[in-house]
Amino acid sequence: MAKISPVSIKYMIHVNFTAEGALEKPDVIGAIFGQTEGLLGADLEMRELQKEGKIGRIEVDLERKEKKTIGVIKIPTALDQSETTLIAAAIETIERIGPCDAQIEIERIEDVRGSKRDYIIERAKKLMKQIEGSTDSREISNEIKSSVKIAETREYGEEKLLCGDISGKEIIVVEGRADVLNLLRNGIKNVIAMNGTKLPDSIKKLSEEKEITLFIDGDRGGKLIAQNVMDNAKIKYIAIAPDGKEVEELNGKEILTNLRKKILAEDFFSKSFLKEDISLQNSIEKSELSEKDKEKIREIARKNKDSKKAILLNKNLEEIKKISVRSLNSTLRKNVKPFAIVIDGTVTNSVIKSAEEVGCKAIVAKNFATTDTNIELLSL
Repeated sequence: MAKISPVSIKYMIHVNFTAEGALEKPDVIGAIFGQTEGLLGADLEMRELQKEGKIGRIEVDLERKEKKTIGVIKIPTALDQSETTLIAAAIETIERIGPCDAQIEIERIEDVRGSKRDYIIERAKKLMKQIEGSTDSREISNEIKSSVKIAETREYGEEKLLCGDISGKEIIVVEGRADVLNLLRNGIKNVIAMNGTKLPDSIKKLSEEKEITLFIDGDRGGKLIAQNVMDNAKIKYIAIAPDGKEVEELNGKEILTNLRKKILAEDFFSKSFLKEDISLQNSIEKSELSEKDKEKIREIARKNKDSKKAILLNKNLEEIKKISVRSLNSTLRKNVKPFAIVIDGTVTNSVIKSAEEVGCKAIVAKNFATTDTNIELLSL
């Protein structure tokens, strides 16, 4: 008997059946060949089609339930669309399997080539991302210049803070290593990183002898960092990235523009928008959730288990939106403002930061990457 090549398969017929009695796999296959014989003419005789390799090996899965047998049949074909549907319709005419009455229904006919096309497209996307190199001489030149500038990095103090050349009188302090690298790539060398939100002692000492400009992200977190730094060090100027952007994301023009717009630290703290942020922080610190609310949110979380979804809730703990966990961060950045969030999975630092910015009061999840937040974190 000829076998169908896997690469030749065009369609897969998926069949469900129920029989009033006990059956074995040979009974099912015998019924398929025997009761469709002669229905569609010699050209579509199933035994002959299988010999010619146009119908593949028929797979049967059985399960006994009380006095019944239920099962699934899979029939691969290399026939065209119309011939495959005729075969499927013929199978539905089977009324008995072995000695038992049976009900047979075609669940679906799957286009196997469609699945292959989806795989090809996704694989092509991944391969495209892996292509390295460029024939653009300007890109090559910029890459060389960038690597030279990054090679100029060094470490400072006991905390080994990443920095450029900070021997001059003026220094720019940024939050993280990525911010330092971005400024160096764009020709700004007098920069040093805090390596987080807590101000290192080395920078406190530098602020006593140097003129410090603090360059912060354009979000609520950046403003709160500025408040913390000002409470612990002598800062002369504060520069802020455009609203919603981080320092590491800025291009050369944006970096220079925002550094030119720096303002005296005391003037920065007199701005009304910062007062609003501090007011928001205070409201978060005071929990607005009763024990009844917390239990209600946990119940929603239990129902959401294993869904890989995030549920956004309003102040009445009613669902606003249900989205995939992967798209949560981008959704929050679109200024969606939930009162609470239920997440099936682990909460990352970036999600907590985005949730803080939109005024979220509580997050329920399995695990948290950090607990350093004013948001109420509830574990399942």
